[in-house]
Amino acid sequence: MNMSDFKPKHFNWAAKNGIAVITLKGAERKNPITFESYAELGCTFRELSRARDIKVVIFGSSAGNFCSGGDVHDIIGPLLSRDMKGLLEFTRMTGELVKAMRACPQPIIAAIDGVCVGAGAMIALFCDIRLGTPQAKTAFLFTRVGLAGCDMGACALLPRVIGHGRASELLYTGRVMTAEEGERWGFFNRLVAADKLEAEAMALAQQLASGPAFAHAMTKTMLHQEFAMPLDAAIEAEAHAQAICMQTQDFHRAYEAFVGKQKPQFAGN
Repeated sequence: MNMSDFKPKHFNWAAKNGIAVITLKGAERKNPITFESYAELGCTFRELSRARDIKVVIFGSSAGNFCSGGDVHDIIGPLLSRDMKGLLEFTRMTGELVKAMRACPQPIIAAIDGVCVGAGAMIALFCDIRLGTPQAKTAFLFTRVGLAGCDMGACALLPRVIGHGRASELLYTGRVMTAEEGERWGFFNRLVAADKLEAEAMALAQQLASGPAFAHAMTKTMLHQEFAMPLDAAIEAEAHAQAICMQTQDFHRAYEAFVGKQKPQFAGN
């Protein structure tokens, strides 16, 4: 399946040289997420599992912001009139998005500038690598609108990324995590100047895209599957995973390049 020419309706997509860049629409509202973009993003990340032409995804910022979360008028207002069944349909749909992000084989890089809150913070959390700017403001706002902090997997993943105590504070209070805190706590891999964010994300994506795509997909799969594995089971699972990778042509290409004192040219198989 080829997704380079994919044209979504509810978010922006640009793809070239194996790298897809996603940004949300609605810059005047700091890029909110809507019912439609939730659903289309979830379907898109599921489809990426069959996309042979996309090797890395960048989830980027637009007009100085990443995402302002669920739109007040398009999402929060309409939810007030739903019954329990309708509400559960919505909350499961939001969970499907981050599950699809975890399930797609491509590494996902978040390039976060400005506002990154609510559902936007969860999208960032479920990316594989996060680059931020000093202006990035990340907040898990759910308690500030009368909801629990346990949204879209927050209570499962955030403590593993930044630690239980820090996650607890952010999820209980809904306060902003500053960019400096985010980098110090491990939420951000690193901070870069806002005018260099796009270039830094693209450079990292190009580095990954030139690598062994099958092996990257296996790495992502094992990072996800070993989330709940005992250590002995994880070691055995990795033995199988690595043995599978040793059967790929990329493994042979790397060996031949090493012997020939050349840089390996990976093909993803």
